[in-house]
Amino acid sequence: MPLLAHLRELRRRVVVSTVSILALSMVGWFSYRRIIRFLAAPICDLRVVQGSENCGILYINGVLGPINLQIRVALITGVMLAAPIWLYQIWAFTAPGLHRRERKWTLLFVAIATPFFAAGAAVAIKILPIAVRMLIGFTPSTLTNLIRFDDYLDFVTRLTLLFGFSFEMPVILVALNLAGVLAGRTILGWWRIAVFLIFLFAAAFTPTADPLTMTLLALPLCLFFFAAAGIALLVDRRRSKRAAKYAIGDDEVSPIPPPEEI
Repeated sequence: MPLLAHLRELRRRVVVSTVSILALSMVGWFSYRRIIRFLAAPICDLRVVQGSENCGILYINGVLGPINLQIRVALITGVMLAAPIWLYQIWAFTAPGLHRRERKWTLLFVAIATPFFAAGAAVAIKILPIAVRMLIGFTPSTLTNLIRFDDYLDFVTRLTLLFGFSFEMPVILVALNLAGVLAGRTILGWWRIAVFLIFLFAAAFTPTADPLTMTLLALPLCLFFFAAAGIALLVDRRRSKRAAKYAIGDDEVSPIPPPEEI
C-alpha cells in the first residue's frame, strides 16, 4: 500500500475507535453516581457518611469541578468498555502487512487480549483498597489528609490501565511468535533480562511506592512471560515438524529408469 493509503487506513481505524469510545461513554455518563460510589468505597462509604454524597476527606474543587469529573468518568468508562473494539482496530491495522495464514489470528488475538486486559484491570481494582489504606496510613496523626477526587481518579485510572496493558504482554509475545518475528528460544533466552525489566517497570510505573503493589504486578507478569515462552516453543516445534515434513516430500526422487537396450 502507498503511504497515503496507510494514512487513510489509520484515520479510519482511529475514527472507529473514537466513535466506539464516545458511544460507550454514555454508559459511564448515566452510571456516574454508581461508579463514584464504587471508586470511593476504599476511602469511605458515600451512602452512609452524613447521610449524603459527601465524604469527609474526598472533595471536588471549583464550580466546573463536578461536570469535569463526570465527563472524565464517562470517558474512562468508555475506554474500558470499548477495549475489544480498539484492540481489534490496532491488530487489524497491522494485519494487511501479514500473510494470509497470519491474518486468521486477528479474531483470536482480540478474543484473548480482551480477557487479559480485563483480568489486569480486575487485579488493579482488587488491590486498590489495600493500596489506598496502606498509603493513607502514612499520614501523621496530627494532620488531616484531604484527597481531591480528581487526583484520586487519576490514581485509579493509571493503576487500572497499567495493570490492564501490562497483562497484554504475553498476548503480544505469542502474536509476534505466530507472525514469525520472535522465536520461542529467543523469548526464553531473555528470561533474566525480562524478569529484571518487569520488576523495574513495576517499581517505576506503579502509582504507589509500596512493595506490595509492585510485587502484585510483577509476579503475574513473570508467570505470563514464561507461559508465553512455553507456548512459543510449542508453536516453533510444530512449525519445525511441518517444515521437515514438507522438506522430506520435496527431496523424494523418482527411481531412475533402466537404461534402454541398444
